[in-house]
Amino acid sequence: MEINAGELEVIHNEPENRFEIWVDDSLSKLDYYRDGQMMVMMHVGVPFELRHQGIAAHLTQAALDYAERNALRVIPMCPYVAAYVRRHPEYHRLTKG
Repeated sequence: MEINAGELEVIHNEPENRFEIWVDDSLSKLDYYRDGQMMVMMHVGVPFELRHQGIAAHLTQAALDYAERNALRVIPMCPYVAAYVRRHPEYHRLTKG
């Protein structure tokens, strides 16, 4: 299935502490933990059949933009999020203490 990730809606599901993208019945998500002004990004998960189409990047960007808008410090525990931040210097300041 070929999709354009940038056109997919990212839903911030605050009760579940995650950002979500639904494609048909398949859930892609970025799980986080919030502690005051700190947002720990724990895991990004995309179903196998939807990988390599930019969904993880779209979720990560949405979560980082949310953190920036809310003046949150980001702790990237997920290796994907950490790599994304390294590749996008505009988000480096969010990880500084």
